[in-house]
Amino acid sequence: MWTSHPPLYNYQECTDMFPDVSQSRCFRTFLILGNVVTSFCGIALMAMCIFFILDQDGLYILVFATGNDSIWRGAWIGLFTGFALFCTSVFGIAAIVMSKRNILLAYILLMVIIYAFEAASAITSATHKDWLVPNLFLKQMLQHYNNPMSDSLFHTQGQGYANTGITATWDRIMNDSRCCGVYGPEDWVKYESYFRQQHTDADYPWPRQCCQRDAMGAIFHVEACKIGVSPFLHTQGCYDYIAGPLMRHSFGVSWFGFAILCWMFFVILGVLFHYTQVNF
Repeated sequence: MWTSHPPLYNYQECTDMFPDVSQSRCFRTFLILGNVVTSFCGIALMAMCIFFILDQDGLYILVFATGNDSIWRGAWIGLFTGFALFCTSVFGIAAIVMSKRNILLAYILLMVIIYAFEAASAITSATHKDWLVPNLFLKQMLQHYNNPMSDSLFHTQGQGYANTGITATWDRIMNDSRCCGVYGPEDWVKYESYFRQQHTDADYPWPRQCCQRDAMGAIFHVEACKIGVSPFLHTQGCYDYIAGPLMRHSFGVSWFGFAILCWMFFVILGVLFHYTQVNF
């Protein structure tokens, strides 16, 4: 006689043994760890942007005078998003532990907003470095270096700040980096500039900061520097000493930002899946 056998497995027991992945402790632990990493990324992004904004190399005035300081704006946005990432990640850890739909939804919306701001910061920093070409700084140097800015002429505070700041910055760069002009000393001779209007070739064809100095700051050989005799005249251009630090900072802020965006995408996706599986 045909006898019935018990089922090979009990559906309820299997469900209890292997609960829904979004409700499992392992999955929530993964989401919490993802937010912990995101909070550390926010702290690192803040530190990087603060270092850039403090302008250790003193190059902000040269970028400001170009009329496009988007690279600094990207750093300020990155500073805000780094702080927001840290705070929101801590909030996200609490939201995942409590697993309430309204709290998870608030976390997801905040992260999406931060994601948009960080994308703007990274894109701004990445694209602005193409603006920093040698001719941009050459034109700026010729127009503003040693510009007297007569008191009888109207000028904005920004123009006065640019002229004095550019002159002081170029003097420091040429003196400390032992370079001259953007491409070299010939920049001061080939092109018309305020400096050339104030000094004849017999006096000084290029600024005195282009001359080699001793440990006391005195020029080694004035006449040899005037006629361009090496090594009494610095023949290397200063472009690499200007664009180099700006490019490095821009590269760091932009590509570290893009890396954070990739990580945030998967964290948000995981929390969004968890949100859809949580009961009201």
